[in-house]
Amino acid sequence: MKAKIIIIALIIGIAAAVYFFELGQYLSLDYFKAQQATFNEYYQRNPLLVVAVFFLGYVALTGASVPAATTLTVLAGAIFGTAVGSVIVSFASSIGATIAFLVSRFLFRDAVESKFGDRLAKIQDGIEREGAFYVFGLRLVPLFPFVMLNSLLGLTKIKTWTFYWASQLGMVAGTIVYVNAGSQLAEIDSLGDIASPGLIASFVALGLLPIASKYILNILRGRKQVEES
Repeated sequence: MKAKIIIIALIIGIAAAVYFFELGQYLSLDYFKAQQATFNEYYQRNPLLVVAVFFLGYVALTGASVPAATTLTVLAGAIFGTAVGSVIVSFASSIGATIAFLVSRFLFRDAVESKFGDRLAKIQDGIEREGAFYVFGLRLVPLFPFVMLNSLLGLTKIKTWTFYWASQLGMVAGTIVYVNAGSQLAEIDSLGDIASPGLIASFVALGLLPIASKYILNILRGRKQVEES
């Protein structure tokens, strides 16, 4: 119980700091555009330090469920370029997401299972068995908020390692798109300039593909078993 209280206090403390000290302004696209030259200059002089600070900051913010992942991903492209930025963000976002996933599981899963366990039993068993397909598909679809998915999936029975690798693999395409856009930061006025309706539709199609394929295969297997019986 003490551990849960400490974790909740830390999360509330981070959220309060962001609000009361108006730290959100430092996580905005406009701020990064104004400071891009400064960031780039500091990176040229201290590359390893900047990479380490950025990586740890990304992990900390996503682990605390602060909704800053998209903006930070764009910033990675502006500072590090597409190739290096994509590698940094791919691991930082997956590690941060896994921390948020574990926090949600530690704090809330027991309560959810005790209250809705019977009604969610079949869903939980399905996710535990086929979790990689669901996580991979959902990560490909940018319609589902990054922070919300981390917390909700933490309430399921999916294994932590499965959540991690399926998340990292599923987010690769989106990561490259946003990091690449960040490499041309001066031309971006808002995050909406990156996520066009056509691009989102493409991601939705990609995200639904593995889930739909699995569903179709299950139907075909069922028919085959009926025909053979």
